Amino acid sequence: MARPNHDTQRMDDLLASVTSDLLGDLPQNLNGNAIHVERILLEMVRPDPVQPRRVLPESIHLRFHQNQITPTQALRELVQIVQIAARHRGRPFNNLLELLPNADDERDDEPAAILTPEEVFLRDLVNLAITIRDDGQVNPLTVVDASQGVTRLFRIETGERRYWATWLLRDFIPNYTGDGMIPCIIIPANRSSVFRQAKENTARSGLTAVALARQAALLLLTVHGYEIPAYAVENDFYRQALDLDLRSKREYTDAVLSAMGGMGKMQFSQYKALLKLSDEALELADRYSIEEYRLRPVLAVPAEYHAEIMRQIIDFNLSAKQVKELCDSGNADQDDDDVRKDISPSAMKIAKVAQSTQVTSAQELARAIMLQEGDSAVAKARLQALRKLITEAERYLGAE
Repeated sequence: MARPNHDTQRMDDLLASVTSDLLGDLPQNLNGNAIHVERILLEMVRPDPVQPRRVLPESIHLRFHQNQITPTQALRELVQIVQIAARHRGRPFNNLLELLPNADDERDDEPAAILTPEEVFLRDLVNLAITIRDDGQVNPLTVVDASQGVTRLFRIETGERRYWATWLLRDFIPNYTGDGMIPCIIIPANRSSVFRQAKENTARSGLTAVALARQAALLLLTVHGYEIPAYAVENDFYRQALDLDLRSKREYTDAVLSAMGGMGKMQFSQYKALLKLSDEALELADRYSIEEYRLRPVLAVPAEYHAEIMRQIIDFNLSAKQVKELCDSGNADQDDDDVRKDISPSAMKIAKVAQSTQVTSAQELARAIMLQEGDSAVAKARLQALRKLITEAERYLGAE
């Protein structure tokens, strides 16, 4: 897990660069070198492993950044996931171009198909790939020069969806005639900025509440001097930010909130708090784009229940009010469980019997006790003991 990096010079440089990074597009000059667009071989470009926005499903994301699968294999797995989901819903496809909407096939009297998140993403990615094929790459990627020695390597700061769309176009869509290059604006390694990346993320639609939580964590970790790794991380890396705040870093407050889209301090804290969700709940909330206000009540419930509540939110499209009621009832059940720990099972059984007095006759009770004890004298003794117990219980209730 990353530890604070107490490089004060680096922190001073970061603060000095924040304002220019947030004022608009990339500055026209970085360290004296004019900004220019360079075409780079696709294989030499890699997405940022700690990018808050998850483009691929979590399991594929982690294995890709651990170099267990190639970009082509990652996309093939994504396509297979979507094919299985589509087949189960009666809309199988063999060609990716079949995912694109066809106006001739749509009728006004037919309800719109409900797509899984993976279907929506792959369809949008195919659409972007076709746009790049027909119109060219209008917006270049922004990449950080992460070259080591003679090995040239570039890490994406902004534009990961365009990266994956280009791979999809190259390896999965027929009639690709490109040269395997992708246009990029190259940023020197010492001028990379989590603030610029955050601004790009929040300026675009589709950033989920969980992605914003990761974004808040990255900004907090950065201003507190933590080293941001260049490898894939688990959620516990982002959760380190739960122990951090902006009170001790007031000089960064405006820049951080601006990078988060201009939100207030309370809203910033609410997004950061989402990192308390369990891993499975975070993945579901991210995958289905559950809003922060619907996730907020879940934080009051023990973590072992988070995933199940998330499934109910998804399956029944629960409103924020319904989620709160569900979580409040869960807390009430938890309180009841705590009280029951001090009550013996025998007492609970007798209490249950008391609920049945309206449907049980005296004769039926006498026969049941006789059947249990096998002797009338013992049966009478049991009833007398029960009468004494009930009398004392009444006295106890009267004293309450």
